[in-house]
Amino acid sequence: MRLPILLLFTSIGSIANAQNDVPDYRRKAESFSKVPEKDIRRDLAAFAYGGVDESMGKLPLRSVPAIGVIDNIMKFKEGSTQVLIQTGGFDALKHKMQFFEKTHLQKIDGKPFFGDYGTVPKTSIAAVTMIINKDTIRLPEIAFRDIYNPRFVYMDKGGTQRTLSGVYYSPDKVTMYIHLVNREASDKYEVTWIIRDKKYLKRVVDFNLP
Repeated sequence: MRLPILLLFTSIGSIANAQNDVPDYRRKAESFSKVPEKDIRRDLAAFAYGGVDESMGKLPLRSVPAIGVIDNIMKFKEGSTQVLIQTGGFDALKHKMQFFEKTHLQKIDGKPFFGDYGTVPKTSIAAVTMIINKDTIRLPEIAFRDIYNPRFVYMDKGGTQRTLSGVYYSPDKVTMYIHLVNREASDKYEVTWIIRDKKYLKRVVDFNLP
């Protein structure tokens, strides 16, 4: 009677090991832990999940209020400052897809990606735009072309629509941070685009966040 039970345990263990062996090509090269600039690191720790271990004692940064999602655009606006994050569809036929055992999507166009990693995306980011007075700053495609399935809002237990994303000013107002948080089934990822002196500087990406 014990033999079938042992075989069952062995089978379950084999399945678990197979799942754990699925390669994850995403890397931490752009994570908070790799940010060398002290001022940027200090600012990020005030709002980013990746910087929570360094958030003690950090004062909140001034933020640009979220207006909401209109059509397929998430809008933030305060005075003459606007930030727009626009989504678009994803056409798998226009991309090279690399799968693990034909079921787990690992790379799109030769690169790992963020957003429900392992599954074929349904949506992508089409544009990220900042408008300050009469100046328009459009982020380069390289800043968001591997970010998929963005979910701008969620419903809290009371049925109120909320967002985890935000736009923040550095204390000297020279740098702005566009912070996108994407909640997924088992975890979440965040990407922060950094604009300094009205020019795109870099991004910070963390994933597998609790």
